[in-house]
Formats: sequence, C-alpha cells, structure tokens
Amino acid sequence: MAKKLLITGGAGFIGSHVVRLFVNRYPQYEIYNLDKLTYAGNLENLRDIEGRDNYHFVKGDINDSEFLYSLFDTHRFHGVIHLAAESHVDRSIHNPIDFALTNVIGTVNLLNAFRRYCDQDHGRFYHISTDEVYGDLHMEDPSFTETTPYHPNSPYSASKAASDHFVRAYHATYGLPAVISNCSNNYGSHQFPEKLIPLMIHNISHRKPLPVYGKGENVRDWLWVEDHARAIDTVFHHGRLGETYNIGGNNEWKNIDLVHKLCEIMDRKLNRDAGESASLISYVTDRAGHDFRYAIDATKIKEELGWTPSVSFDEGFEKTIDWYLENEVWLGHVTSGAYLRYYESMYSGR
Repeated sequence: MAKKLLITGGAGFIGSHVVRLFVNRYPQYEIYNLDKLTYAGNLENLRDIEGRDNYHFVKGDINDSEFLYSLFDTHRFHGVIHLAAESHVDRSIHNPIDFALTNVIGTVNLLNAFRRYCDQDHGRFYHISTDEVYGDLHMEDPSFTETTPYHPNSPYSASKAASDHFVRAYHATYGLPAVISNCSNNYGSHQFPEKLIPLMIHNISHRKPLPVYGKGENVRDWLWVEDHARAIDTVFHHGRLGETYNIGGNNEWKNIDLVHKLCEIMDRKLNRDAGESASLISYVTDRAGHDFRYAIDATKIKEELGWTPSVSFDEGFEKTIDWYLENEVWLGHVTSGAYLRYYESMYSGR
C-alpha cells in the first residue's frame, strides 16, 4: 500500500514547489495537498500536476479540528509536512490575531491529529519555520545557528516561535516524531506579489513606484525556493528526529541593493534606458519594529545531510525574473482586486 503524505499549505508559494517535487519524485507516495485557499493560495500554481494519479487536493482549514480528525482518521497519513501559515509581517502588525490562530492553534490542531491517528513508530511530522524567530542581527554579528536563542520581534515571528515550541514540546512530552527547519527569505516563481521581489517586478513592468522601507539598508539572506524544496525533501527523509536544521542561501543583500540589481536587469530585459526603473524608487516610512538583518548558518544541514544550494544567486535571480515576465497571465490573475493595491504604496518584503 502506498504511503500517504499530507502537505499543508501546498497551494502557496513554497508549498506548491514542495508538492510538485514530491509528486514528481515519489510516485510511490500518495500526496495530499491541504490548503484553505486564502488570498496567497492558488491552485494555478499546480496546474501542471493536477491530473497526476498520486496527487490529491483537499480544501480545508487547519483551525477546524473536527475536520482534521476526520481527515486523519480516514487516511492515516505516514507523514506531515506542515507549511500552512500566515506569513506576511506587515499583515501581522495590523491583525496579529489571525497569525496566532493559524500559526499556533492550527499547528497544535495538526499535532493533536497526528498524535491521535498516525503511526508514531514509523511516521514523521515536519514543521517548516522561519529564521525570523531568532530576532535580528547587527552587521558584525555571526549568522543564526540552530542554538541561537529565540527573540522574535514581530507578531508573525512570535507566532512562528510559539509553533516551533509546541512541536518541540510534543516531541519531548509525547515522543511525537518531529523535526523542524528554519529558512531564510525565499525567492522564485509563484510567489504572491506582496513580497519584495515579485512586487517590484510587477511595479517595474507597469512603471509604478517602487516603495522601499526606510533607507533600504535592512539585510536579508536569500534562498531559491527550488533549493528550499530540495532541502525539505532531504530533512523529511533523513533529518534526525527532535532536531532543527537551518536552511539558507548564503546570499546576504541590502534591500536597496537588491532593488537596484532588479532594476538594472529589468531595464535590460524590457529594452528600457539604463536607470529608468531605478527612477521609480521611493522611500517610505519604515515598518514598525523592522528587523535589521537576518543571516543563516547552514553548516549543520550541509555536514549532516549533505544539502547545499544548487544555483548561484545570479542564476536563480535571472530565472525568477524570467518566470514572472513570461507568466504575466498568472501575475495578473493573482494581482487582480483591491488586495494588491494596498501594497502598492508600501514596501512589503519580509
């Protein structure tokens, strides 16, 4: 009998890449994609695999515990890869309760369902988290490691930190077979354009302002989403239970430098005069509690599990830009309506 694997949030940005990888790489698995299909979840992200025999979509809410119990009772999943989350910092500042409900209570609901209905001796619960739980860094500080103390500074990162703690607590208290990873900023195709790179590509294409928080000096480490999906595959199959693995791209960029790089490439690809896109940059009031720098030390996953990024940042960045320029129909679909207009007046990178 085929092993059944549940991937939550599989219609979202990172989740869709993980679902596609597992469906294509593991025909012996039955992959179930559970997604609520909020604004950031889009089944268009998975149109290329929707007819595959080992792929199944389930619409549902991880905050609905009775629904989860019924789903888990029916399928008795071998494993769970948990990506479903509210993930946008700006939205967490305006409405933190949604983040507490989905990211904390939703995770506990999944843990309870897994504990009640899944094989504790052979199964695995894999929780995907963020580097933001560690707080922020000064330029001279060493990168985050798996032993860096938690110091979340936004409602989003606080909710993810709490969910991490619950996963560890269930492992320690109940022996639930769990593993956690904390990743840096992802970039790549199919990302909802509230985040920095796709928003800037969209705005440059339409000659709209490019709003940048503060002076744009905040630093982020960038990880190509397809490399992250490979890392998730590696951790799910080979990571040690009870352990945490940091996943990073070793690509630190100031936000303003990244935007300028994007502008230069877009001018070239759109046959515009040099500097035309950069003239659209505008500086806006900084985000409340804006973390200055994130940086991941991915030594542990490299040495223990053999994972390293497969592409350079320049290569991944070019691939990402090309995808958005070649998929304007997708971009137009997800940017229709009032939601994106809220973000067109502000920088919205993590």
